[in-house]
Amino acid sequence: MKSSPATEPELRVCFVCSGNICRSPAAEVVLKQLLAEHGLAERVAVDSAGTGDWHVGQDMDRRSRASLVTGRYSPLVHRARQFQPGNFGHRDLVIALDSGHQRHLLELAAAAPDPRAATESIRLLRSFDPIAVQAGELDVPDPYYDEADGFRTVLVQIERACTGLIAEIRTRLGRPANR
Repeated sequence: MKSSPATEPELRVCFVCSGNICRSPAAEVVLKQLLAEHGLAERVAVDSAGTGDWHVGQDMDRRSRASLVTGRYSPLVHRARQFQPGNFGHRDLVIALDSGHQRHLLELAAAAPDPRAATESIRLLRSFDPIAVQAGELDVPDPYYDEADGFRTVLVQIERACTGLIAEIRTRLGRPANR
């Protein structure tokens, strides 16, 4: 019996933070679970990366993993990687966790094969959270030098924003937000 080839995802999302060990892998885990809950997991590919190379190959920070587990998520083994200009061509949404990451990504977009499309793909994660937008607080703070409370705060911010991101994904996939 032949197996059918895997279908290509219709939408590709990449979360980007500093070292790809705290915020962006947490956002990846949260969005993947939300996509599964909404029946969209097969249609959307999700990954994460960092702006820097200092943690490449490492698993996510143990405190980030612990906050996810406490939040009833099941994070898999993670391998940190660095975002490169060529990655834009394989992503529809490149989601920065803070404005510093956004600036870095905009600089990388200039070196992408299609700079205009790369620039248009970049968004801040909390721009999908209406409360954060209204408050003008669009950065997810870096919890790396914090205790566990900082990681819990970051997880709550990521969850709120990813809930809003689901609506954007549904729109891009041509599915109503209430289905």
